[in-house]
Amino acid sequence: MLYTLITGASSELGRAFAVECARRGQNLLLADLPGSYARTLCAPLRQQFGVDAQVVELDLTEMESVKETIDTLTEKYEINFLINNAGLGGTASIVDSPASLLDKIIQLNVRSSTLLTHMLLPHLLQQKQSFILNVSSMAAFTPIAYKTVYPASKAFISSFSHGLRQELDNSPVSVSVLYPGPLMTNFDTSLRIMRMGHWGQWGLMSTKDVASLAIRKTLRKKAVILPGFFNRFCRALMRLIPLNLRLHLVSREVKKEILFSNL
Repeated sequence: MLYTLITGASSELGRAFAVECARRGQNLLLADLPGSYARTLCAPLRQQFGVDAQVVELDLTEMESVKETIDTLTEKYEINFLINNAGLGGTASIVDSPASLLDKIIQLNVRSSTLLTHMLLPHLLQQKQSFILNVSSMAAFTPIAYKTVYPASKAFISSFSHGLRQELDNSPVSVSVLYPGPLMTNFDTSLRIMRMGHWGQWGLMSTKDVASLAIRKTLRKKAVILPGFFNRFCRALMRLIPLNLRLHLVSREVKKEILFSNL
């Protein structure tokens, strides 16, 4: 029995990944913080799709604990698919952001994704065929004021994924990277997107559609997964716009999120 390990499994996108994988008959290891909603996913997935679904409770910023958990999982389960979905962001002036929050973004988005992949790779390389899907963001394509650390962390994931894919080119492991645009992930995010009008809503996709596309293309060994026509158009446009102008335009719109969040 082969298993897919999904981090951030109780997030909206994480749940969508879990449902899509279960629909395809993949057994699941759903990793998230202790006390998260990941546990409530298991029974419905088992019942509806006939797969095995287990919860893995861990804090991805506690690397010693993560290593112990991964050692235990690889002894018990045959894992052939890793989805690095867990991540953290936010919109605020860096002066107003607690250092602890900035550190947590770096630990979760950069450190944990890198080290978790490193820990699991020897196991993935033993499989006949295996996959890694790293979740980056459209924010990876440009620096953004009032987010600062988040797009930098997602640019790291992008670069890391491409380099890793090349390094594993002649191995059983295929690496893909996903660049989702705006998603209705929770009430606050949805409200900010709607208040921003057409600009905030362009490129908007459901987590279900993004997860379905991402899993399908990962299994087809696609390197880059950029969902939606508008997001692909924006990516092409950003390549043409000079950095200073691009930074000004995107940051001006992002700054509105701070205003809306205070309403």
